[in-house]
Amino acid sequence: MQRLMLSLDALVHRRRRWVLAAWLVALVAALPFAARQSDHLTGGGFGVPGSQSDRVEQALSRDFDRARAATLGAVLVARPGAGAADLRAALARLDAAAAATDHVALAPAARRAALAQVDRGGTRPVVVPLRIDVPETEAPDVATGLRDRLGLGTAGGGPVATHLVGQGALWAGLQDVSKSDLAQAESTGLPIVALILLVVFGSLAAAALPLGLGAISVTITGALIYLLSRQLEMSVFVSNMASMIGIGVAVDYSLFVLARYREEVRAGASLEAARARAMATSGVAVAFSGMTVILSLGGLWLIDATALRSMALGAILVVAVSVLAAATLLPALLSLMGRRAAEPGRIAAVGSALAARITGRRGTTPDASDARSAFWTQWSARVMRRPVLSAAGATAVLLALAAPALSLHSDNGALRQFPAGNETRQGFEAAARVTGPGALSPVQVVVPREQAAAAARIAGADPEAARVAAPVVSRDGRHALVTVVPRDDGESDAAKAFVARLRERLPSEAAVGGASAGGIDFRDLISGSMWKIVLFVLGLSYVVLFALLRSVVLPLKAVVMNLLSVGAAYGVLVAVFQWGWADAVLGTSVKTGSIQTITPPLVLAVVFGLSMDYEVFLLSRIRERYDATGDTRRAVADGLATSARTITSAALIMVAVFAVFVSTGVPSIKEIGLGCAVAIAVDATVVRLVLVPAAMELLGRWNWWLPRPLARLLPARGLEEAVA
Repeated sequence: MQRLMLSLDALVHRRRRWVLAAWLVALVAALPFAARQSDHLTGGGFGVPGSQSDRVEQALSRDFDRARAATLGAVLVARPGAGAADLRAALARLDAAAAATDHVALAPAARRAALAQVDRGGTRPVVVPLRIDVPETEAPDVATGLRDRLGLGTAGGGPVATHLVGQGALWAGLQDVSKSDLAQAESTGLPIVALILLVVFGSLAAAALPLGLGAISVTITGALIYLLSRQLEMSVFVSNMASMIGIGVAVDYSLFVLARYREEVRAGASLEAARARAMATSGVAVAFSGMTVILSLGGLWLIDATALRSMALGAILVVAVSVLAAATLLPALLSLMGRRAAEPGRIAAVGSALAARITGRRGTTPDASDARSAFWTQWSARVMRRPVLSAAGATAVLLALAAPALSLHSDNGALRQFPAGNETRQGFEAAARVTGPGALSPVQVVVPREQAAAAARIAGADPEAARVAAPVVSRDGRHALVTVVPRDDGESDAAKAFVARLRERLPSEAAVGGASAGGIDFRDLISGSMWKIVLFVLGLSYVVLFALLRSVVLPLKAVVMNLLSVGAAYGVLVAVFQWGWADAVLGTSVKTGSIQTITPPLVLAVVFGLSMDYEVFLLSRIRERYDATGDTRRAVADGLATSARTITSAALIMVAVFAVFVSTGVPSIKEIGLGCAVAIAVDATVVRLVLVPAAMELLGRWNWWLPRPLARLLPARGLEEAVA
């Protein structure tokens, strides 16, 4: 693989202008599509094939009036000073917008009822049912189109506020919030990353390379998301996921290659030789790590859930583009920039001058890289002098952070993800005051026709049932639909417990569906499939590291340590979002009482994939030094000295990017961002700098144990070992 990378580097060097031109064309072509990447994203994708809720959805579409398949409505709220004429004008605007939007209309009867309510006067909100001819899974797309025509979510507004309500409206509103959060996160995150890179490299030219590659990778991925979303159902969160992962990964990959390039130049290599060695070592490691991240995220496809799969696909795309950019665009830019990318710039010179003035030193300043290397050598020596104490202390910290994860409770929904003052949430609260909280998310029961009366009686006898509609017979006369309005909203624990009781009490032929039932089925699907993802990710990580490190023991140690990092992330998520500890300490309001269902599998796959980057770069360096010296302690010290600064810088960038999304996203994105930030921070500090050297000292020569039959099957060259 190294010789292949050297051949690619030589080709890129010879055709660097053509390579740059190709990337420029791709970027220019991607810009208009990337700007519209959220146009076809949907709040759907949470259906569970074969579940009771899916059976009800299928029956409604196939056997009943399709208008019963989805619930969508509007609520008109008069602001102070508004009169009947203003309400009539708002109703007319709603009628015109519905007529101009596909698959939705304001029925004449509903319009007359709304006008009658307006004529009766009063200040109560006016709830207007809308006729929609698509199933619930497609309702978010209809609601999105109607929101755009009504101009919802934009600044200003007339004397009457118009809101959309219903499950489709919830997810459509969440799409607008996610789009706004993404723009804010990117505008905040890129300057932070730029500042970190300036500190790391001390040069504007060098810092601009990883930052530029990150922006290019995210932009091109955004265009790919737009094109794919026209053919596939993709979650509203896929853009946030791709941007969050992409900025960090693309910058980190470029950082690893550029750091090795500068290291080779400092060691006396020519610019061309330094670039070739960097690509043959760190460039190969980047490609190897990227493939591992992609495979790890591919484990999420073991779950038959469109929302989860589409988010994994977005992350996979941005990682693939980032690897391609690091392998082709970065060496082309290095060829053109020459020493400007290899040497410290004015920023480093100013920093050195300030340091000299502060310390009072004159003349030659000691090489900063030598000082950093000495620091990490001393650090590893201190850790490995007391390996039992170091390992025990680090493990205790990780277990303490992970302890709250034993109480993890997952749930899913959209309503409680909106900020309190959000337009969509205000609409639901206004409608609930008129129709009751459960009217917008009824429970739907499909039973054989002869059991309809009994099903209605059982449902109506439950204290959670507010009212039960008369059974509706299917077109073929074989089945009946019983619609039950719960007292609480569809995302509440009370409504979901009601669904569970109905499923226990109704005959086995009955199927209970609706928004609450769909949420339960999705949660059960994810929790019941976590073992598949865990086994896949653990097995993949072990096999990859086994082939790379030529050791039976080291990959096992790495897998266990990664599990500790993930456990720490889960524990912090429970403490912050489920228990609300951050609210009590920081005065925030992020407590949700549960963890979003999609968070645990996504954090697991992302963290294991990204941790492999640091694992590869650190342990491959240690393996290289061990092969040269045969001394584990020296190998660890040398490996840390040469890679610790790059790893900590890369981790700092990744944590900073994730933290930005924690500060701007809806709870689903906040949780993924916080979980990944905690896991990466812990992995790059407690694990890599304390637990790894301590454990390797305790294991001694067992670190490198490999049965001879297996040794003959594995490659003999490490990724960070340059080809002679």
